[in-house]
Amino acid sequence: DEDYLRYRTRSVAYLGDILTANGVPIVQPPGGHAIYIDAKGMLPHIPPLAYPAWALSLSLYLEGGVRSVEIGSVMFGLHPDGTETPAAMELVRLAFPRRVYTQSHVDYLAEVILHVNTLRDQIGGLRIIEQPPALRHFTARLEPLSGAI
Repeated sequence: DEDYLRYRTRSVAYLGDILTANGVPIVQPPGGHAIYIDAKGMLPHIPPLAYPAWALSLSLYLEGGVRSVEIGSVMFGLHPDGTETPAAMELVRLAFPRRVYTQSHVDYLAEVILHVNTLRDQIGGLRIIEQPPALRHFTARLEPLSGAI
């Protein structure tokens, strides 16, 4: 359905345009299925191994119920020998499910992300307190480094 495909890619681009115009760093150009927020750029005060993308993802959920996924050092930083290095990027992925979001959903996403952006200096890092030996990004437990996210 070409009309739907145009609507979907335009919705993603619309959100990308709003975020970019308001200083939220995203991966450019926006794709046809997701927006990727550059958490390292948005939260430069959080070191990579304090998981800025995870902290941003949590903040989006706590402030507005927005579900997203971290693509960064929690997902890719742990090596088989148990050592950890920062991932190359700290991203938060906001996927657009097929035939789910309306224009009002996209406007709400923009509102929540821009609100969280105003709080960015108050968002703190995290530490992992429990993790499985593999695929930790699915079931790891984290806590704030300083008492609040």
